[in-house]
Amino acid sequence: MPFIWRDSKWLERTPLAGQDHQPIRGDRLILRFSILSRVSVTALITAVVVWSAAVDLFARVQSRGWIVLKNCRLIPNPANDGDSFHVVAGGKEYLFRLYFVDAPETDEMTPRRLIEQAKYFNITVPQAIEAGQTAKDFTQKKLSQPFTVFTHLSDAMGQSRLERFYAFVETKEGDLGEQLVRNGLARCYGFKTAPPGLTSSRIEVEKLQQLEDEAKRDQLGAWGANAGRLNAHVQAPSGFSSFVADRKSPARSAPAHSPDVFPSIAQRGVSLTRRPSVERTASHSRERIPLGNIDINASTEKELTTVPGIGHVMAARIIAARPFRSADDLKRVSGIGEKKYTQMRPYFQ
Repeated sequence: MPFIWRDSKWLERTPLAGQDHQPIRGDRLILRFSILSRVSVTALITAVVVWSAAVDLFARVQSRGWIVLKNCRLIPNPANDGDSFHVVAGGKEYLFRLYFVDAPETDEMTPRRLIEQAKYFNITVPQAIEAGQTAKDFTQKKLSQPFTVFTHLSDAMGQSRLERFYAFVETKEGDLGEQLVRNGLARCYGFKTAPPGLTSSRIEVEKLQQLEDEAKRDQLGAWGANAGRLNAHVQAPSGFSSFVADRKSPARSAPAHSPDVFPSIAQRGVSLTRRPSVERTASHSRERIPLGNIDINASTEKELTTVPGIGHVMAARIIAARPFRSADDLKRVSGIGEKKYTQMRPYFQ
């Protein structure tokens, strides 16, 4: 029998009639069971959501076909910048991030990235922000007319509530990323993939590096910020890649309200091939030239690429490093080591 202390003495505590302590234990068990049930249901729902997201991501990664969105329009949005923007296609809104390229930030929300970009272009942080705004204006102008998007719907992450995807964007002048790089408003940097019609990203990387070298040489965009040429653009824009259906296969035009999906060649007999406007000289078709015949300071890019070991990117670097006292100075060009120098030196005067 329980006792209680009251008025300086112990008193017996008399239970109320019909009082039973067992229901209290039962209530506790019911409460515990209820809590455990709720936790289990919540965990189950979370597991289902995570599994569904994983299946969706896996399906996207495994998809070999390019989704082609035609007649796209730019959606004005404060978050748009040079390489990431909101788009409407067929009445649906998308958020895309360009493959291969990185334009400077337009604000100080990501200071570490902004500082890294400013260091890359050898400019100050305020100049980098200004270059980012110029890139944003450039993209907005280029996308003022209908354009085409090629995407795998690969997750590009980001802070927007709308899921962002990587994409190639083609305007009437060609690939938008290449245009940004050639005008000094972006660098060759970022997520890479084999473009439509190609089996490797290497060719596109080399072309972008060449375009970047040309922009740096001409002091365009961010490369010309210290010379007051931030808004200077290439005078004769050309050579930007386009994505087209193989002429041997029937091309199918996608309506504005739905995407056109081009699966693999084996599935549909339709392939996407790249139509580069810049001539690429294959190694097996290079014109053979006599040894000791090339002038290091006067040779053209085409002549330089006939030398074994020199591609378009290396030729652009050699041209940018002129003048040379002699061909012996080739060693000071970035990317030319002792082995490559020994291979190419006999071809120069």
